[in-house]
Amino acid sequence: MLSSIPISAIRAFEAAARTGSFSDAANELHLTPSAVSHAIRKLEGILSTTLFERSARSVRLTPAGENLMRHAGAAFDNLRRGIEEVAGRGPQLLRVHCAPSFAAQWLAPRLTKFLAAEPQLEVRLAANTEYARFTNDDFDLDIVYGQPRGDGLEVVPLREETVTPLCAPGLARKIRKPKDLLNQVLIRSDVKRVQWHQWFAANGLEAPAIHGMRFDRSFLAIAMACGGVGVTLESTLLAEREVASRRLVAPLVGRSTDIRYVGHHLVFPRAGRQRRALRAFVEWINSELAQTDKS
Repeated sequence: MLSSIPISAIRAFEAAARTGSFSDAANELHLTPSAVSHAIRKLEGILSTTLFERSARSVRLTPAGENLMRHAGAAFDNLRRGIEEVAGRGPQLLRVHCAPSFAAQWLAPRLTKFLAAEPQLEVRLAANTEYARFTNDDFDLDIVYGQPRGDGLEVVPLREETVTPLCAPGLARKIRKPKDLLNQVLIRSDVKRVQWHQWFAANGLEAPAIHGMRFDRSFLAIAMACGGVGVTLESTLLAEREVASRRLVAPLVGRSTDIRYVGHHLVFPRAGRQRRALRAFVEWINSELAQTDKS
């Protein structure tokens, strides 16, 4: 049967399944959406099965389509890698998108360890608050803050984080109990999923009105707390280096109720999970997080 199936039809199917869109597949393959749809209809006719559920606004793989994509996605991924190797492009490029604070505070300082362990790989890191769409093939994986979005994605929850008040050592001497924070400058990170009012509620207190220092990035809030401006409510994972160097301390550890949650997820298209470079990165980041948890 394989000899009777045009490779162009398989290519159109793989692109549409990976992007979740006939239009996006057409743009990638430099075809019209009609040509992609026609190629997939022809493939469905040869296989005597339906590969996509079609609606006015979207397409979705049927169980048969998902089964075929598991094989086709891996085959095209292997083919791409083989072409890159034969073409002599040198090290394989891994394109990583990441939430800004996780990139600045945790990932970037450790990347040299990954590159030392994987000298045949290169990493291109981009960091902003927009989620990677994966439809334009700009990124191989994304580390997102909050709940991942999109279909056809493999989602790996990263380590549980502890959110607690952090401040410079000099300021910490004035803080002995949760109520002492009512008289301190409280630094606020606007995009944080855990806010001061939640922490105060968890500790049986009514949150005060917070004025003054507000930021839209955790790394900015952490930097200001290091400067002694006030107290920030932050993840000890993101502030790991500052806590280790004693630029920040947790004045209420053991004397208050902290909040624990999974803030970050690693996501990538299911079609790319067979790629060795991606698997190596996922294994490495989980290993690093496990070591951080033990320290």
